Amino acid sequence: MTGKPSSPFSPKIVLALVLFGALAFFATLYFIGTGQTGGENDGGGHAGGKGINGYAALAGLLKAEGHDVSLSRSPGAMDDYALLMLTPPMGMDAQDLQEVVASRSYLGPTIIVLPKWQAAAIPQQWDVKKDTGWVVLAGALVPPWAKDLKGDLAFGISVGALEQGGPDWRGPDWRGMGLAGKLPDAAQSMSVFAPQIITLVSNSEGETIAGYVDNDGYYPALAEAAGVSPGEYDDRDSDRWGVIIVAEPDLLNNYGLADRNRAMLASKIVTLAMEGEDLPIIFDLTQSGLGGAKNLLTLAFKPPFLAATICLMLAMLVVGWRAFRRFGPPVAEGREIAFGKRQLVANSASLIQRTRRLHLLSLPYARMMQQRIAAALGLRKAEPQEIDAMLARRLDGEPRFSQLVEQLRSARTPQELLRAATALKSLERKLSR
Repeated sequence: MTGKPSSPFSPKIVLALVLFGALAFFATLYFIGTGQTGGENDGGGHAGGKGINGYAALAGLLKAEGHDVSLSRSPGAMDDYALLMLTPPMGMDAQDLQEVVASRSYLGPTIIVLPKWQAAAIPQQWDVKKDTGWVVLAGALVPPWAKDLKGDLAFGISVGALEQGGPDWRGPDWRGMGLAGKLPDAAQSMSVFAPQIITLVSNSEGETIAGYVDNDGYYPALAEAAGVSPGEYDDRDSDRWGVIIVAEPDLLNNYGLADRNRAMLASKIVTLAMEGEDLPIIFDLTQSGLGGAKNLLTLAFKPPFLAATICLMLAMLVVGWRAFRRFGPPVAEGREIAFGKRQLVANSASLIQRTRRLHLLSLPYARMMQQRIAAALGLRKAEPQEIDAMLARRLDGEPRFSQLVEQLRSARTPQELLRAATALKSLERKLSR
């Protein structure tokens, strides 16, 4: 080849394709590793849902107020020092919910928003305005797992119409924490009843639709909002965090936040749960089936393994760049094996040296030198005894041939082999002078 052939592809286009493919590949690995393999807006009653039963509006409201809000797909986030927002679904396991709440007694406050609505995606054949994640409500239902709750979380739930909340009722459907207002659907109001739940917000029938659990903790801020005594400081656990139960989800969900008063109440409930501290707010998505399982890819994109992943990516970029710069054949290609006896000998010697088999050359070399020295002495038979006798007459004082051959055969290291072979070669040179 005498010149560089022209390539049918533009180097810029090839580089763009390679970079796009690499970015797409790494993005796929990242989203698989973090568990973000599906959309959050699936019509569920969680912080990622934008239907009327979801809580995306509440998360957006709290972010707009300056709070540190995150939507968690990892069960490990439940152990963080933060305010945890739980929106358990209808299919929740009561024991799992109880274990989460118990484990957070000294980690941070918890708000549990009970599920009420049976929701389904809007059928495609309906000729109505609809968007991704929008749902139609099929009616209110008491969560079936509520009856299995025990201890401080054991409470009864009821769903019914507010008698004083009919179309002719001019009073508020709910009242509490200095606010009052209407419910989106007063015909299907959910409330809780239990002696350990202190009312924060009640409906027009005087039933509790939001309250906190009195579990021997010291909660002065919650007690003040409820208008009750917090109890004696020395008789209660001041390190314990409170648990707020919101029985009426329409106070906090997207359906409810369409009203200004309900939005103000939602903000007040969240602020009250922090008890005067500025805590991060975590909306859990794992209970709604959006959790990301831990795997090797998950670990690869989290410290301390993230540093190694970045280094690997940089190394791949460098290798890719070097490959791109070598795009196409070289200007001139040389032979893999050069011509000539000298090159053949050099290759053979290099092969023997790499295999570390130098000691196998001692016997063939000794025989070759025996023949050459015998020829130099004019001997027909190349016997070591005859060579030694003739050398004694020709080169008096030189080492015997048989002695040098024995040194060559007994040599093991490369230095010993070279020394013994050099001695034989020197003897041959002296005879050829």
